[in-house]
Amino acid sequence: MLKVENLTVAYGGIRALHGVSLEVRKGEIVTLIGANGAGKTTLLRAISGLAPVQSGRILYGDVDLCKSPAHRTAALGVAHVPEGRGIFANLTVLENLRLATWTRRDRQEVQVDYQRVFDLFPRLAERRRQLAGSLSGGEQQMLAVGRALMMRGQLMLLDEPSMGLAPLVVRDIFRILRDINTTGVTILLVEQNARQALKLATRGYVLETGRLVLSGAAEELIANPQVFEAYLGKATKNP
Repeated sequence: MLKVENLTVAYGGIRALHGVSLEVRKGEIVTLIGANGAGKTTLLRAISGLAPVQSGRILYGDVDLCKSPAHRTAALGVAHVPEGRGIFANLTVLENLRLATWTRRDRQEVQVDYQRVFDLFPRLAERRRQLAGSLSGGEQQMLAVGRALMMRGQLMLLDEPSMGLAPLVVRDIFRILRDINTTGVTILLVEQNARQALKLATRGYVLETGRLVLSGAAEELIANPQVFEAYLGKATKNP
């Protein structure tokens, strides 16, 4: 579904990604793990057309997303849930969801998808006419994921969905992501909580200072001593 080939991204004279290549197959959950500043967010932003690509290709099916503006990439079915959620605080929950339907013409199916989001996130149903800025952090993350679902895209890019959330809320978010994946949505997940991410994922990649250093099946990465020492050991000591 998605193939990144030898991707280089630079901000000014500073390179954030150095020849990164990876792929995401239809129906998978693939995770990117790495320390802060490794380039994970930059990679998602490049895929969705929000970061400048210096060289390489990003293929979504047969379409090179490097030649596609961000709004066109979204219309093609790539939904980006950004770090920090990116909700519109001064709009209601329902208005935030409605904004994600701007490319859709299937009005009846849009109504079906509202109900789907509210079934997945009952708290959003209860707060549908509440301003998004008044929601808790966990509810705002639910809204960000729900908004992406309203696009009815085939590929969801998720950037740090567990950031700043209580453990019980994180558990709920990851459970719902698994449920979403079973409906046919492919997921590329950036997540600091490497243990949770690898438990959820089919495969994973490890980025360090803008370079891809490891890849493999999720269970292989969990068992890798290098990955354990760098990203999983702390989680064991501080559950």
